[in-house]
Amino acid sequence: MRSLRCLSAEALAAHAPAALQSLDCVAHNLYPLLFKASYLLEQADLVQALLVRWPLEEFRLGALLGPGADHPEDLRDRPCRPCLEACVRGLRGHVLRAESRTRLRLADLTGLRDVQEPRCRCRRTLGRWGRTELLARACFELQAEPRVARRPTVEVLADLFVTNGNFEAVVRALRPAGPAPLRLLCPSFRADSLRPAQLLQVVRLAGPGALRRLEVVHNVQLHAGHVEQLLAQVRFPRLTALTLPAKAFDAPPAHGPVPHHEDSHLTAIARALGQMTQLTELSVSFSRLTGKIQELLGSLQTPLRTLDLANCALNHADMAFLADCPHAAHLEVLDLSGHDLASLYPSTFFRLLRRAAPSLRTLTLEECGIGDQHVNRMVLGLSPCLQLQELRLLGNPLSARALRRLFAALCELPGLRRIEFPVPRDCYPEGATYPQDELAMTKFDQQKYEEVAGELRAVLLQAGREDIQASTPLFGTFDPNIQETRQELGAFLLQSFRSALEKFSRALEQME
Repeated sequence: MRSLRCLSAEALAAHAPAALQSLDCVAHNLYPLLFKASYLLEQADLVQALLVRWPLEEFRLGALLGPGADHPEDLRDRPCRPCLEACVRGLRGHVLRAESRTRLRLADLTGLRDVQEPRCRCRRTLGRWGRTELLARACFELQAEPRVARRPTVEVLADLFVTNGNFEAVVRALRPAGPAPLRLLCPSFRADSLRPAQLLQVVRLAGPGALRRLEVVHNVQLHAGHVEQLLAQVRFPRLTALTLPAKAFDAPPAHGPVPHHEDSHLTAIARALGQMTQLTELSVSFSRLTGKIQELLGSLQTPLRTLDLANCALNHADMAFLADCPHAAHLEVLDLSGHDLASLYPSTFFRLLRRAAPSLRTLTLEECGIGDQHVNRMVLGLSPCLQLQELRLLGNPLSARALRRLFAALCELPGLRRIEFPVPRDCYPEGATYPQDELAMTKFDQQKYEEVAGELRAVLLQAGREDIQASTPLFGTFDPNIQETRQELGAFLLQSFRSALEKFSRALEQME
């Protein structure tokens, strides 16, 4: 329930012209509540004015928009473009004010959540990439202002998302030539569509000493030599989460494949990871790591809570190490997609599952060859996972009957809230093979699928588990970062394809 203070703040914010004239009379401890009310009502002019006059030492956007005692509503999933642009304009105005009484020392712009369906009334959102560019341009423009030479610096925390499209703006903001009234700090960094040299340059500038999360994804084409160079030249003493792109552990092209015991790049990478005393999340999907897991993970100083090894071509030795290593008992998020676990490594996989059961919250086993003959053992293996919240099983050859059996057992898991289940094998033409390509995946009997999906929902309802969402997102779930930069990613992929064709043509000419 909203407090009287909250209702009063909303009433004032609803009349923006009157509020703008009254700001000098508002008590300093009411500014946070008035800011949240203004953001909720999308009063951009008032949001900007509040930031210009902000009387407190800290401005933390995520905390201000989150639920509180006076205002219980959570607004963090409303990255409203007009309000966020007003925040940046307000910060700019704050450091340019003629008065020297400014107290703001820290502006934390982290904590927002990008969602598929905008909740703000204007329906205009500003994603992470757009927020990065907006803030970078504001920081750079302020560096040219002669009025800020002697002003105190305001530290600005932001989760940066850098691609080739905003790379230059971010570099200019992070490498000021003169006084910088807004000093950009980066606790979380995501990179896509960058060359390796660009990645190294911008990560160095981003202040790796403060970096907590580093995501290098999709179209940053790294090999093991690049990863070794990045981790050797840039220290990450506080890093807790690391994501590397596909093929990041492949040997440099000039070297060709090398035996595992001679892989100096892997040894150097493992040594660098072992020096990260706070690392608890590691994602290295779509890298060939056959027989290398023990060397990669064995020297880590802290137990991993998140581990993504999807499509890493693991062998029996890798699975045996995972099942017995110290990380297993601490895992909360585990992805082993793309491995034939139930057939090739049943004993080690279920031993791993048993050790992870007390802590496991999210388990992804897509395209793991789990068929009807494995369901009973899967039920036994999952039954101790009482903390499990999400289970993803897309791409497995399970029949409707097997899925009903599985759903009935999953209803016994009290924490479960989401199941991603495959299109039942019965819905595909007879003789369909697994794993499926994208074309084959879409050629199923839609009407029969809807019937089975209805039966599975009925199983949940009969067990009183309306709180479990069950779906079949064939082409993946919504990714706001990809959605926001899809045009640039498409252009980057097209250019990469053209470059590959040119190299192929030159190779043919040389052969002739």
